[in-house]
Amino acid sequence: MIQTTFTDRNVMAELMAKMLWEIGAVHFSADKPYKFSSGMMSPVYIDCRKLLSFPRVRSTIMDFAAATALREAGFEKFDCIAGGETAGIPFAALLSERLGLPMIYVRKKPKGHGRASQIEGHLPEGARVLVIEDLVTVGGGMFTFIDAIRAAGGVVDHGMSLFFYDMYPQVAERFANGKVQFNYIATWRNVLAVAREQKLFDEKTFTEVESFLDAPLAWSGRNGGVAELSL
Repeated sequence: MIQTTFTDRNVMAELMAKMLWEIGAVHFSADKPYKFSSGMMSPVYIDCRKLLSFPRVRSTIMDFAAATALREAGFEKFDCIAGGETAGIPFAALLSERLGLPMIYVRKKPKGHGRASQIEGHLPEGARVLVIEDLVTVGGGMFTFIDAIRAAGGVVDHGMSLFFYDMYPQVAERFANGKVQFNYIATWRNVLAVAREQKLFDEKTFTEVESFLDAPLAWSGRNGGVAELSL
């Protein structure tokens, strides 16, 4: 049964941010930045996979995901939930259970043996699919999965991530051009607001992180990463 007690966006975002802090999923390292697959350097990193190891937190986050999907899309808008390899797969399984829908998962590229499948599970022609990821930075990974589902005959009008970096204005354009409505629960601003409220680190760290969030590509360039984003 879907629990949709918390449906207010701001309430869900704040609670998820607090939970991420509580389980140790938030990481800061300005001296030794994290490198993303795009080549960008970042002083911040979220490990959403840790959610899976905390059942009460995990269950609440999936309630939030179900409530977001129903609120933003509707109650009878999907025929299937899809997770992307690899982090999106467990969350797709959990959400499909919440919504009482079938699930598929999508590989980053077709496997090189057997039936050489890229999509695992049953995807009927014309099935309306909600794609879920653990987090989205610029959206490239999600569109790898969306494009594969569309090529296989599925219809994808909606994508969702539990966490969204929300730092690049180009990302909204990418989803608009791809004709995908993108929804999420929490962002780095929510995480930083909780850190400031609870005084979780010093002002110097706040300044460094806010500098990155305000101008991530400039920060990346100053710290040995790419300074331009190719979408």
